[in-house]
This record gives sequence, C-alpha cells and structure tokens, in this order.
Amino acid sequence: MFKRLTLGLAGLAVSVNVTAAPDNLSTLKQMKVATTDLNIPVVPQEGKNADALRKNLEGISLPPGFKIDLYAVAPDVRHMAIAPSTNMLFAGTRKTTVWAITDRNNDNVADEVKSFAPSLNFTNPNAVCWTKDGFLVVAEHNRVLNFPAAEFFYEGPDVAVIEVVSQGGLIPVEEESFNHGARACEIGPDGMLYVTLGQPFNVQPKDKIDLYNKVGIGGIVRMNAFDGSNREVYAMGARNPVGLNFSPDGKSLWWTDHQVDGLGDDIPPGELNKSTKSGQHFGFPYWNGKFKVAGSSAAPDLKDMKKPKGAIFPQAMFPAHQAQNGMVFGAKTNFPDKYKNGIFVASHGSWNRTKASGAEVQFVPVKNGKAGKMEVFASGWLNQETGTYQGRPVDVAVMKDGSMLVSDDYAGAIYRISYSSEETASIK
Repeated sequence: MFKRLTLGLAGLAVSVNVTAAPDNLSTLKQMKVATTDLNIPVVPQEGKNADALRKNLEGISLPPGFKIDLYAVAPDVRHMAIAPSTNMLFAGTRKTTVWAITDRNNDNVADEVKSFAPSLNFTNPNAVCWTKDGFLVVAEHNRVLNFPAAEFFYEGPDVAVIEVVSQGGLIPVEEESFNHGARACEIGPDGMLYVTLGQPFNVQPKDKIDLYNKVGIGGIVRMNAFDGSNREVYAMGARNPVGLNFSPDGKSLWWTDHQVDGLGDDIPPGELNKSTKSGQHFGFPYWNGKFKVAGSSAAPDLKDMKKPKGAIFPQAMFPAHQAQNGMVFGAKTNFPDKYKNGIFVASHGSWNRTKASGAEVQFVPVKNGKAGKMEVFASGWLNQETGTYQGRPVDVAVMKDGSMLVSDDYAGAIYRISYSSEETASIK
C-alpha cells in the first residue's frame, strides 16, 4: 500500500511515494494483542560510546557548585516528559521512536532505554507530555495519541492507546512538510492539551497567511487531551514555536520561537514569548522579534503587508540562529534561588551561520512576570577553535529530586545537571 505525501520547503513542493508498514493502531485501541514477541531490544548504556560521551562532558562549563553527568544513551533523543509516579521518563525523536527510559535502582543514572509501543508506527513523535492523571500524550507530525498509564504498561510492545487526533487531522495534509514538522506539547492548568505547529516555509507566502492563522499553523493550538474536541487557535503569528512551559502560577504560557534564515549572521533574533490569553498574535511574518521581515529579501512578496493589530513583541530575544528549543521554569529545581526565578532554555546551535553559535543551556531571569537578559548557564558542546559540535542540546526537564536533564539529539544522550552547596564551598 502506498500513501502519497506532499512536502514543501521554502516554497518548493516535492511529491514522494512512501511504503506504509502494517499499522496496529486499531488493534491497540481495542486493547488487543498485536504481536507475540514480548522482547524489546535495549540500548547499551555502557561501552566505548558511553565512555566517549562522559569524556566530552569534561569540557562543559557550569557555574560553581554544579556538575554534569551522563544520564542515558538514547539515539536521536529530543523532547522529554518526566513520569509522574515512577523513576522514569519518556522521550521523543524526530524519527520513528519514543524512548522509555528507566532508572531502576535510583542511582541517578538510567539502567534501561528501550522503545515504547514498538508495535505502532510513529512518524516524527517529537512531542511528549503528561496529563494530570498520568496519561502520556505523544504528538507526531500530523497525529496525536494518548496512552493510559504508560509508565506502568510500557514493558511490552502492546499498550492501550486513545486516538486523540487521527492521522492527517492535526494540519491539512497538503501542508505537511519535512520542514518545521516537529511538535512540542504541554498540558495546561485548564487540563487542555497545547501543541505547537511550526509553519513549513522560511517565510510563508502571502496566500498562506490567512489559512495558517485559521488552523493554527505558525502558532499553538489547544484541545481536549482525550478526544481532540474544543480545538482552538491559542496563539498565532509565530514561525516555528519549539518549546513551551506554563509559569509556576499557571497564569501564562511561555514559549520559544525560531527566527528567519537568509538575512545575515546577526538578524533576526530568536524569541521567548509570553501568552496570557487565547487569540493573541505575535507578529510573524510581519515581524521577527522587532525586525521587519515583511518586504525584506526573505519575504519580498509581503512588502505591502499591513501590521497585525495588537501584535505582541517577545519578552526576551536571543542571538540570531542559535535555535532555542525546549524550555522549563526553574521553580522546582533544587538550584540556588536565582535559578528558581527564571527559565532554562536549550539552544540547539546554528546551522547556517558563518561562525557557529549556540549549543548551550541558557537562563533567562523572570521577575514580576517580565523577562530579564539571557545569560549562558552551560556551554562547551561547541568547539570554538574548530567550530564543530560535540553535542546539540534540545530540551530541558526538571527531575523529582530537583536536578535537571538535558537532551542532546546530536550525541544521542541525556545529561543530568545537579547542584551541591558543598561543592561550592570546596571551590572557594
């Protein structure tokens, strides 16, 4: 059987034929057995690769009192969701795997990494997040699934599943693209599911703007986390939102957004935005940060575009092309108070800058609901002498003990950053 997909990048469309593997979704929705092989291969956690990853961490710079260790080897690992009741987490990829990662002996190092629900065919399952009652949501490129009690039923290949949004129902199929197709998700204080939808162009053409605003492409949509009902466009006027987290008081949703390419090394900036209610517009494609994109060399067909009414500018702006991805508030860390009042952001690193930049964990202080100036928290994954990457941070997540995990899809690893006041004293 063949399924025809239309892919678009920077205005180009490519049609390809993809051979579809057997899909066990209908079987698992009925809680029936889809496979007889109960053994799931595990990813080796020791050996030459793990040793090399630990060696690389010797070059990471952190503030006094902090240390970084290898937590897990997990190929292509992206966004993470800490399990609510057990000592494990789930992590997405931009490929076909969701990882189930378990620290069985409580020594702050993963003992087992294996595929979650391998009898299902995932497509770009980048986004993972938990409902308040322990259901794991996985948002793929163009589908959303929900897994009851995933942390208790992950041991076998067959798991119960709820189809929240069926294949092709998240965005119009004709707007599918390999570009900006990785989602991020979060469950809000209202119990609703929030999902980011990057728009597939560098800058979308004029005839796509109204459609994208209507369906939420280039923004954030929210819906019922179990059946996809009551869907609405929560935020619009973004380019490629890639990380989101609610403030500790639950009153605002903060999110990162990537910037336009092709305008030079230092413009436009990356963004950290703050949503306070549904329907707000964040300026794109007229603005990116406070840089006017409409009419620029990246969007000459938008030269006559009118300013969007009431558009909201970013809370903070980042150096251009560093690709800020996942983010998390530091309130639940056991870090010094300074870091509890702000946001940690994973900077993936530039891909088209003359001199590479980023590949860091950054920190943005927040006071009275307003963001301050970004500072570098952890760096060293980019070799400044050679300009080559040894790692590229994607996401950050706070563990139950107050430490912080950092995922790295380039190295295929998750790191654990911990703090000890005793180490600070010994440094002094």
